Amino acid sequence: MLCKKTDKFWKTGFITISMMIVLSISGCSDVSIEETEIIETESEVPIPVRSDPEEAEKVIEICFDLYAKAAEEKRTWDDLGTVRGIVNRLGENGYTAVDSQNQIDMTCIAQIEDFCRKVDEKADAEFTMIEVTYWGGFSIYHFRTEEGTVYVAKSYYEYEDGQIEEIATGSYVASSWNYTEDGYLMFSGNWFSETLYILTLSEAEEYIAFRVQPLNETCRELNRKYLQPIGYERNNMFLVDWSEKDFGDLDFYDLYDILYSLINAKFVPYTADDNLSVDTVYRIQKEDFERVIMTYFHIDSEALQAKTIYYPEETAYEYRPRGFYEAEYPEWPYSEVVAFTENDDRTISLTVNVVFPYAGISKVYAHEVVVRPLENGGVQYVSNHIIPSEDNYEVTWHTPRLTAEEWEKMYGDYE
Repeated sequence: MLCKKTDKFWKTGFITISMMIVLSISGCSDVSIEETEIIETESEVPIPVRSDPEEAEKVIEICFDLYAKAAEEKRTWDDLGTVRGIVNRLGENGYTAVDSQNQIDMTCIAQIEDFCRKVDEKADAEFTMIEVTYWGGFSIYHFRTEEGTVYVAKSYYEYEDGQIEEIATGSYVASSWNYTEDGYLMFSGNWFSETLYILTLSEAEEYIAFRVQPLNETCRELNRKYLQPIGYERNNMFLVDWSEKDFGDLDFYDLYDILYSLINAKFVPYTADDNLSVDTVYRIQKEDFERVIMTYFHIDSEALQAKTIYYPEETAYEYRPRGFYEAEYPEWPYSEVVAFTENDDRTISLTVNVVFPYAGISKVYAHEVVVRPLENGGVQYVSNHIIPSEDNYEVTWHTPRLTAEEWEKMYGDYE
């Protein structure tokens, strides 16, 4: 799940929470992830579903050799071929399986569709599915429905040192459950963890989005190549209309942060003050700033300077890293290319759905992105257009950078 549970970067998935607990306490305790157990949600409603150890043993037996081979060959766990092989092996053995980033077609979808029908009919039913992650393990979900209520049991297993062992387990009542028209199963819920409660004084939350219906593999490849490197986090590239003829409200400072990292394989060195309420201002030399932006955009210096703050006497662009007042809530949607057209001018038009697991929405809105693949393997972004629809939802996750007036009000005269 850039996907679903926000893998990257970041999200509120089950194992993500478990890892957060361990990392948070590792500096002051000997508690390890093996000792961390998710406790069932404290509720007056009993949860009539449990993880099945015998089922887990079957799953481990089916895919153990694939994990062992990947480890022996020193392949990284985020290798798409490795994950695909595990998902397909589980499917060949009759299991509904999917990867945690929705990059591989789900197997045996008839089972999950039948279960969703039983939920709608308020009939009793049970169902098991496997989610293969990109960090060397898998989750086993066991669902049970009674009178329209869905109960979820989840256990996470990880390969390490020649063994696959259970890392964490828990169960909860699904607070939301929806099989959407766009072909997604989306559900959420919370469980109580004593360790997490000590740290955050709150329950752990899970927001899941599994793509059930298959998707064209070329669409997925185009998405990984052109959309995912930019994403929707701390930038408005895919949130506003713009084109090479009129860049509109496109924020080139946010894009500089992202594109610099793509080009240099490291973060922007122009960082904010340790005290985020104190503003920091830099000057970046013209050639350095323009090299980053013009690698991905067909834009001349005059147009770029009109969209930024430029000091001709210094031949430098002003740059301010995002500060406290420009922080975003750490939950972002992810892109999914659902159609594409190869144009006569060698550009590609991509139709993209915005999937937001945190909000339980499989299409916040759709937009069309036009890209120009380059002979050197690079790309130029040509335009973005939001497709109008009465069903479009409000963009709630994005916080724009402060305007000059807002910045002046917050920080005063930096000169």
